Amino acid sequence: MSARRDLEALADGIRAGRIDPFDSRWHPKLVGHAAREAAVLVLFGALDSFSPASGEPLSPADLDVLLLKRAQTLGSHPGQVAFPGGGRDPGDASLVECALREAVEETGLDPLGVDVLAELPALGLGASGFLVTPVLAWWASPSPVDVVDYAESAQVFRTPVRELIDPANRVTGVIRRRGVTFSSPAFLVSDVLVWGFTAMVLDALFEGLRWSVPWDRERKHYISP
Repeated sequence: MSARRDLEALADGIRAGRIDPFDSRWHPKLVGHAAREAAVLVLFGALDSFSPASGEPLSPADLDVLLLKRAQTLGSHPGQVAFPGGGRDPGDASLVECALREAVEETGLDPLGVDVLAELPALGLGASGFLVTPVLAWWASPSPVDVVDYAESAQVFRTPVRELIDPANRVTGVIRRRGVTFSSPAFLVSDVLVWGFTAMVLDALFEGLRWSVPWDRERKHYISP
């Protein structure tokens, strides 16, 4: 089965209620009625011209996902690695449109090359008061991407999925804020730490797709608040 078919099958299973890969800590009810809607684009694509297979350990070898590093000057989650995305504007007809608009504004990608596979269940971010919908997509025709506005993003990069699921690059991220300790699956790839919401979504998707391989969850990486 190709990586795209794996993603489509996962999206179908989530929509049908057969699969629920997401952590209960992100339940929408934990945010409250005043939550602001947001959407992120979870965009997978093939690094090469062929569609990668996902049947072998540490594969799909030629698959990547689009990520960015948020600017340090932002008031919300500064300096963190994230999916392209943001809050829904009044002019956004849908959450899919919101995710694509934000991705264009942040990375310069051509949305015509993006095939949207599914809106995944909305996830609640209690700390920031957002209700975030991951929009799962396939990069059918990849286009050049880069930082569009350095006030928004410090870096834009395509990260190989093989590096993310390699056990050598997996850690449990731990941060302590205001007397509360928070931990989540995390990825440490090329000295870039992916943690928090983004890492938990990736971890859940990899588990749901059965792409994950066992890793040492006792290996901790402590994050400065």
